[in-house]
Amino acid sequence: MDVEVTRLPGVGIKQEFTTATGRRLGVLTYRDGHRELLVSDVHDPDACSATVPMTEPECVALGTLLGAPNLVAQLRAEHAEVPGVGTTQLPITADSPYAGRTLGDTAMRTRTGASVVAVVRGGSVHASPRPDFRFEPGDLVVVVGTPDGLRHGAEILEQG
Repeated sequence: MDVEVTRLPGVGIKQEFTTATGRRLGVLTYRDGHRELLVSDVHDPDACSATVPMTEPECVALGTLLGAPNLVAQLRAEHAEVPGVGTTQLPITADSPYAGRTLGDTAMRTRTGASVVAVVRGGSVHASPRPDFRFEPGDLVVVVGTPDGLRHGAEILEQG
């Protein structure tokens, strides 16, 4: 997928791509950091039919909605041929005992046999996070392991 990047002097940067149906979707990032989601007109890909101003938390939520399921689906497909191994995504909530703490603090692999293979934050994937990776509320932790390991991993992130 090709993403076109257009610098708009005095405004910011527009990043767009064309869907299989010919619609252009993009994000306009203004110089002050605020962003708008752009949707092209059905009949004129150079005309904008909708703009949606988005706050930082909304951008994070949209990125997570789009990014995390793709990562998990890819991991599930890769592990489908391995009996007894599964993949799940576990949220770090504001009241998680590990919000603000490191992956190493969880001792996840030692306690469950399951491995944290990625953390999705703000639409970005942090693959193979190190033990010093610090969790934040809103993170989605992607874990691979046995069904029991995944269940125990969820309990650890929820209850400690």
